[in-house]
Amino acid sequence: MNNVKRTALLSCLGTLPMAAQAHAEPTLYLGMNGGTMERLYADKVLPAFEQANNVKVVIVPGTSADILAKVQASKGNPQMHVMFLDDGIMYRAIGMGLCDKLEDNPTLAQIPAKGRIKDQAVAVSLGVTGLAYNTRLFKEKGWSAPTSWMDLANPQFKDKVVFQSMASSTFGLHGFLMFNRIQGGSETDVEPGFKAWPNSIGRNVLEYIPSSAKISEMLQTDEAALFPLTPTQVTALKLKGMPVEYAQPKEGAVVLNVAECAIANNSQPELAQKLAAFLLTPEAQATALEDGDQIPSNPNTPTTDRTRGQVEAMKQYLETAIAVDWDQVNEQRPAWNARWNRSIER
Repeated sequence: MNNVKRTALLSCLGTLPMAAQAHAEPTLYLGMNGGTMERLYADKVLPAFEQANNVKVVIVPGTSADILAKVQASKGNPQMHVMFLDDGIMYRAIGMGLCDKLEDNPTLAQIPAKGRIKDQAVAVSLGVTGLAYNTRLFKEKGWSAPTSWMDLANPQFKDKVVFQSMASSTFGLHGFLMFNRIQGGSETDVEPGFKAWPNSIGRNVLEYIPSSAKISEMLQTDEAALFPLTPTQVTALKLKGMPVEYAQPKEGAVVLNVAECAIANNSQPELAQKLAAFLLTPEAQATALEDGDQIPSNPNTPTTDRTRGQVEAMKQYLETAIAVDWDQVNEQRPAWNARWNRSIER
């Protein structure tokens, strides 16, 4: 091989890495809860979108508060493209200008109006916060299944109530707000709840936990008898063999939807909108339902013999569920959190 041909060959080979890089599939980053939800979406839901769009979707795991903090910290140059947040925290994200307007598309049009948050976010899965209880412990002690939020204050459960921190958990906030309502308060007046808590539910709380991740461990050791939780999370625990069941409070559960939005100023706006639209399709939500017991927000999602009962049960729970005024709550929540940390979890 003469020098001219060798030089030409080396020149061609030298461009291969750059060419490969130029045609490398783009990567989208999706913020959402970790654990079972992360595995569900990574293994079952997202591969169809990745294959159809020649894109890689990487999940950034964390609680809704974690994801919000990360997106807020990089607001000028966001590292994520789409995020899942509990509905209350999604209201905060929209107020901070962190969400793009969702583009109109046939799939978005299938979602009922009550599943939308303004024009920037939409429910991906439906849920409610009610009560969950340790069936093994209840059977052993001869206790009746809970029927009311005020069962958390029953003296028989002293040191057996586990409560998520109101300052960091939507479950904890929901539980406190329902207790506050029963005491005569409202989202604009939490004085009754704070005043009554120490000599009511507060006397029974074994531990205030920052999230629900620790509940599985506390169920296994029978430390936890009663705690706020969603039917979906109860199902996930039962599938792991945990002795737990959901109980619908007679005062009503609290609406807790998981919502999505495309993050404002992200580096792949078109693909981010496509991903958000895909996650609302009956196909994507059917997979999330069948493999992860996520209750679909799209009413056109097909069910199976195994999942039909769960979807019907959620419809019934939602009929009497309490919807929180999130604009009102989020305006006051920093002050509530400070008071909670100072007077309840001190």
